[in-house]
Amino acid sequence: MPQPGQTADFFRQPLAEMIDLHHPLAVLASRLPWAQIEAALAPHFARQAREGRAVAQDDLFGPSVQVAGGAVAAAGRPRLPIRLMASLLYLKHANKLSDEELVQRWAENVVWQHFSGMRFYEPRLPCDATQIGRFRTAIGEAGVEELLKATIDTAVTSRAIGPAEFERLIVDTTVQEKAIAHPVDPRLLEIARHKVVIAAKRAGIALKQTFVREGKALRRKAGGYAHAKQFKRLKKTVKRQRTILGIVLREVGRKIKQMPQVPAEALTALHDLMQRAERIRTQQPKDKNKLYAMHAPEVECIGKGKARKPYEFGVKVSVAVTHRQGLMVGARSFTGNPYDGHTLAEQLEQVTILTEDTGRSPKQVIVDLGFRGVDAHNPGVEIIHRGKFKSLTSAHRRWLKRRQAVEPAIGHLKHDNGMDRCWLKGSMGDALHAVLCAAGYNIRWLLRAIVRLGLKGLFAPLLARLWIWAAALAMATQARRTRCGLLGWMLR
Repeated sequence: MPQPGQTADFFRQPLAEMIDLHHPLAVLASRLPWAQIEAALAPHFARQAREGRAVAQDDLFGPSVQVAGGAVAAAGRPRLPIRLMASLLYLKHANKLSDEELVQRWAENVVWQHFSGMRFYEPRLPCDATQIGRFRTAIGEAGVEELLKATIDTAVTSRAIGPAEFERLIVDTTVQEKAIAHPVDPRLLEIARHKVVIAAKRAGIALKQTFVREGKALRRKAGGYAHAKQFKRLKKTVKRQRTILGIVLREVGRKIKQMPQVPAEALTALHDLMQRAERIRTQQPKDKNKLYAMHAPEVECIGKGKARKPYEFGVKVSVAVTHRQGLMVGARSFTGNPYDGHTLAEQLEQVTILTEDTGRSPKQVIVDLGFRGVDAHNPGVEIIHRGKFKSLTSAHRRWLKRRQAVEPAIGHLKHDNGMDRCWLKGSMGDALHAVLCAAGYNIRWLLRAIVRLGLKGLFAPLLARLWIWAAALAMATQARRTRCGLLGWMLR
């Protein structure tokens, strides 16, 4: 990108002159603490020092040993600006977009480019879509919590919310569903057989029977029998699927022992798939720790008592919002489907860390009956629920009437910010996705607050005047150079 003062900038109009600086996203771009975000995330991308290797040399002074390649390497492609990547994560979850849709829309939207720190319009993709996932993985859970913390700090510095509001919170839990199909035995057994066969071929193992045609036919029959409620035939079909999966697993196990050499990477992947396939083959309907997807072994079956959806398959997530304004101040995933009350201490710990710059910490927490019996585990915090209704004061009862305000917040978190379905890999992906969805929710909250309060961008008029002054100076400089060149030509 050309630097300011170069000739190419003379023919390019700055984004600050192309857009309305009173647009809520443009105002938010001037109020977010980008320097704080960059300082917090930069250590994740610092180049690592290498140990180097000892090299023996023989020169005029005799034999010696020197260390080669031991400093910080300068090789490799320069990283993209941290502000650009952080703003892409904000925009992705504020608008519920996939990585591919995000980069396409960024290239067409001048306000988004201004929000990302671009000075001039760029008619190209900001990066490859896969780089967003690598950036997200590199910063980890601590990095995405910094993004969430930045939105909370912005709400305070913009006076959209008072610091005293962080003393009283509403906490509730929900389920962040994983991107898996509904787990039924016929489908799981057929996928397990198919995956094991493919992995065996990659490892160079030739199988006597793969049961490809029979496996497909059995899965189709099972679907028909289940639809027609012919459960005896369905049970017989599923039993045959378990049998052929066991045959394939035993044959692969025998062939592995007979083969002299198998690539280590392929052998590790094959053993992993065989363990999961054996779990699927032997698990029964009432078993604990069942496997619900071959590609996502971390998925759990969680029942929240909903009539429309008795069971959800994913991970439990706890969210915390302020009592009056509804700003999201915490979102955390919990593996193992713990009791709701047992998640409260860790959730309040996260909230305390994210709001430490405000000088306030949670003092009252309004919850539902799922959080009963954990007062001793949360000293210094007053837990309010309707199980204590007779002993509550009038103020407590008034606060308790707003407990259900967290429910629409969870609904928007799922419908507008993407928590309804997590596509990221593993338990770490669940944790990152929950926090980023909360950050996207806060971005939308801040945009509404900017419109409601009539906030303006910091230094926006000054920046506009500076751009006009710089453009006029460049035009005058160019005109002076043109006149001097014409005069010199005439004198010659």
